[in-house]
Amino acid sequence: MNTPDLLSICAVAFVGVFLLLSILAIIMRLIIVVFPERETGTGEAVLAAITATYKTFYPGTIVTRVEEKL
Repeated sequence: MNTPDLLSICAVAFVGVFLLLSILAIIMRLIIVVFPERETGTGEAVLAAITATYKTFYPGTIVTRVEEKL
């Protein structure tokens, strides 16, 4: 019985990992299509978290405006 050499073992492992990652990429794409991200503005929870964080680090701070830069 022939034992596989190192080159064939590496090739099989490479192809196996490539196939596994390809399948996972396809599954992730399907999940993104089925469950699209909701495009909402800045939520109240985000504003509350920002305000709480600033008050923790800088006591007495009042957050008056939060802008999103693209």
